[in-house]
Amino acid sequence: MTDTRGPQPQYEGYATGPLPGEREPAPGQASGPYHPPQAYPSPADGTQGGRPHGTQGAAAAQAARRPRTGAQTTPRTRKARLRVAKADPWSVMKVSFLLSIALGICTVVAAAVLWMVMDAMGVFSTVGGTISEATGSNEGNGFDLQSFLSLPRVLIFTSVIAVIDVVLATALATLGSFIYNLSAGFVGGVELTLAEDE
Repeated sequence: MTDTRGPQPQYEGYATGPLPGEREPAPGQASGPYHPPQAYPSPADGTQGGRPHGTQGAAAAQAARRPRTGAQTTPRTRKARLRVAKADPWSVMKVSFLLSIALGICTVVAAAVLWMVMDAMGVFSTVGGTISEATGSNEGNGFDLQSFLSLPRVLIFTSVIAVIDVVLATALATLGSFIYNLSAGFVGGVELTLAEDE
């Protein structure tokens, strides 16, 4: 195929000249990257156009960047004021139920340990003998304290008290959350001030 368009004109200006947006170098000045001048130069610290030149400019820049070691700052403790506006009754019921179960278990264990300590010290035998002599007669031996306060009976009685405590504590805590929500609707709730540890 032959090219019938003929010779095309060459645009010398675009081939050798600067691109749009570039500044043409002045005669006698080497071409390099363009640095815009500083808007507000500060001649007092030995800089021109935002760039230090010479030893004085470098020393001034290092002195400006050197932190002050003599200044002591007092740490500030951040505080935040919060308000408990609502207590979720479901979460209060779950937490109170678990805490009351733990308290009931501690009560049963404490009662068992206390009974064993008192039995080892001979409290039941001494007090039981005194009571049986005081309540005894010619026909009977009187009241037997040791058989009445045996370990199985004490543990059963303590377990019943622990179960009642679980039910009552859970119900009262849940009812208390409803009452708190009603009162917080009128007065705004309890305000708390929280602060960071120093």
